[in-house]
Amino acid sequence: MTRPAGLRERKKLATRVALADAALRLCAERGVDEVTVEQVARDAGVSLRTFFNYFSSKEEAVVAGDVATAEAFVQAFTRRPSTEPVLEALRQALVEIVPARFDRAKLEQMRVLRRTPALLPHLMSAFHAQEKALADAVAAKVGTDPAADLYPAMFAATVMATLRVVVTWWLDTGDHRPAADLIATMVDRLDAGFAPGPSGRA
Repeated sequence: MTRPAGLRERKKLATRVALADAALRLCAERGVDEVTVEQVARDAGVSLRTFFNYFSSKEEAVVAGDVATAEAFVQAFTRRPSTEPVLEALRQALVEIVPARFDRAKLEQMRVLRRTPALLPHLMSAFHAQEKALADAVAAKVGTDPAADLYPAMFAATVMATLRVVVTWWLDTGDHRPAADLIATMVDRLDAGFAPGPSGRA
């Protein structure tokens, strides 16, 4: 009984990814205002009804890749051993999730589209939810109450913002170091309290 369910889930995930990829590609090429939900569904090879089974709007579909990465990272962090230090858990979760998602073409498309006002509420809402989930995971790991201790929320906000900065820097500079190296640098900087590296190198 588990095999059919697994197959159904894989097919659903494949459809969701196809729709998200189509929305991102079309909107990057033509502009968000020039793309319809019908065009996204047609490009992904599904019906309009199927599109609305997965997304409420083309804007939600466009940001789905970013949202999925954030969700996967938080889940990976939550799965880390309870005895593992927070920054080591952060490092391992990022190494597990981020390198496979460092697709320069897609990240560049998303960066351009982030300037579209219609996408901002969707991005902000999605990342706020994942930032809150990461803060809750951190609070559980260190055994503190997020309502009484600022540390989990500050940690989560810093990590999410820093990750976005790292991705933007990677695109702007054309840096070709492996994603794992950039992650290591990011975590080391956080651990050092943002102390500058040699000659200010990232």
